[in-house]
Amino acid sequence: MSVEPNPVRASDADRERVVARLTEAVGDGTLTLVEVEERQGAAYAARFRHELAPLTADLPARPAAPPAKPARRWGISLIGGADRKGRWRVPRRGVWITLIGGPDLDLREATLEDDDTELTIITLIGGGDVIVPEGVAVELTGFTLLGGDDVKREGAAPPAGAPVVRVRSFGLIGGTDVKDRGRR
Repeated sequence: MSVEPNPVRASDADRERVVARLTEAVGDGTLTLVEVEERQGAAYAARFRHELAPLTADLPARPAAPPAKPARRWGISLIGGADRKGRWRVPRRGVWITLIGGPDLDLREATLEDDDTELTIITLIGGGDVIVPEGVAVELTGFTLLGGDDVKREGAAPPAGAPVVRVRSFGLIGGTDVKDRGRR
């Protein structure tokens, strides 16, 4: 085995990625239990990245995951709101359009399809509310001619790496409020 001129230290994350790949290989039947045990021991003992590479070099490449189709869902209402509450699946990208009224979207019991969710709200006259669960980051952008869009959060700030709900609000009269408290 050749030694790199400037070896890079292996991190715990580097070792865990190799161990996860070895575990997949034993599940696929590519490696025996004895082989995977030996290689996992070597992975945990590795001090440098170049020591990890040979442990998975002879394994077949993993098949590529099929490309994800963008999920986009619509809600349209001419008079009244396009409301959603309770248990429902929030699409990765969704659009709610109302002529008179506005959508009230309660995400507290909903399941987000993705950690980066974009909701576009278009209203002519009226406003809506988006109620987000605690621990979710919020970004509100858009334009309302007469009225306004506000973020009203009372809970604790979301942790780093928290799922993000991006609300894009466009309206003529009214606005959209994004908050973490509200009627159920």
